Amino acid sequence: MNAPASSALSAPRTPRATLSLDEALARLAEGSAPHALTATESVSTFEALGRVLAADVRSALDVPPADNTSMDGYAVRAADVVAAGTVLPVSQRIPAGVVGAPLVPGTAARIFTGAQVPPGADAVVMQEQCEPMGADAGTVTGDGAAAFGHVRFLVVPAAGQWVRRRGEDVRAGATVLARGARLTPQALGLAASVGAGTLQVLRRPRVAVFSTGDELVMPGEPLKPGAIYNSNRFTLRGLLQAAGCEVNDLGIVPDRLDATRDALRRAAAGNDLIVTSGGVSVGEEDHLRPAVLAEGRLENWQIAMKPGKPLAFGAVRRARADAAAAGGEALFVGLPGNPVSSFVTFVLCVSTVLRAMQGLAPNLPRPLLLRAAFDWPRPDKRREFLRVRLNAAGELELFDNQSSGVLTSAVWADGLVDNPPGQAIARGDAVRYLPLSELVAR
Repeated sequence: MNAPASSALSAPRTPRATLSLDEALARLAEGSAPHALTATESVSTFEALGRVLAADVRSALDVPPADNTSMDGYAVRAADVVAAGTVLPVSQRIPAGVVGAPLVPGTAARIFTGAQVPPGADAVVMQEQCEPMGADAGTVTGDGAAAFGHVRFLVVPAAGQWVRRRGEDVRAGATVLARGARLTPQALGLAASVGAGTLQVLRRPRVAVFSTGDELVMPGEPLKPGAIYNSNRFTLRGLLQAAGCEVNDLGIVPDRLDATRDALRRAAAGNDLIVTSGGVSVGEEDHLRPAVLAEGRLENWQIAMKPGKPLAFGAVRRARADAAAAGGEALFVGLPGNPVSSFVTFVLCVSTVLRAMQGLAPNLPRPLLLRAAFDWPRPDKRREFLRVRLNAAGELELFDNQSSGVLTSAVWADGLVDNPPGQAIARGDAVRYLPLSELVAR
């Protein structure tokens, strides 16, 4: 059961103007860890992409289960081919999936990629280094084995060449995937290779998302004066889906305290986390902050990062009946309202919360050091995340408008430059590049 409170939130704090991003991420991870998911389910390996393993996957067999060939060619005893030009009769044909007979001394076996090497053979000669000499299916070798023509070897083989040994990939009993790993496509292939048709995984995080603001209009509706289309709802919902969450979209909540409190209660009832954007300031029309404080607890942080400075982190109490079944509260993260700020803060901060809830390390991806194809002479005093794109020369180009309201920059970019506070950039400088592919769904 989830803990009813987080020490990272409930302990008294000395007021301060700002937090560094590293401090904020550490506190997010600390505050989320007591809410770690424990419920598991068994799913088909076909359906497990992106899930987090709840139990080790061990192999019950060697992979490969027997010596096999990595090439189309001819299986031989290396000692039978002592010189280029040696001709041997072909005693059998072994496609993949067929187990051949023991190799008759002084003969070769026609063999195809993936087929088991027959007992007695210790090398494979690829077909490009051989000359087939026709099929004499009616003839018989000296010990009665059927012949399939002859083959001339153009090279002298070495014992072991083009043979994949039994167990060289995985040994029986080995742990091939460890509990706590996020399952990638290649991990699913490895699980399948050891015969795991189902996998035990953590259940998906359940996340509620809603928007507040009477000025918000859904796309497709008429845009009245003073209104804006609700883009953040689509961005956040997409980011949560990309992170493998079950998303409960509560829509747009009217700008009233009672409506906001009701939405929070509904969101807390069946979800692990509530994510909103905007509306957590102290203005008279911002009801989210007092609503969360009335229904739970909240800290408002100022983070020394750009874009994205304000962040709210807290929790909303569940009703008594819900709390008994699912823990006492749902975590709450309030993101800034500007679209790029909301996007960047999600991939850095909300992703950290989701990872901590699933027992994953909260670390940011390791940055790549790449050269800048731009100048940035007037850096901010905050840590900046600049929208950039890799060009054909392997350098990073900068989007012209780095405003937190220009969502075009996040679509154009394929990564962010993680620029330290006050650090000017000159063309050709090495900068820290975080690919969006590593930040989204990490």
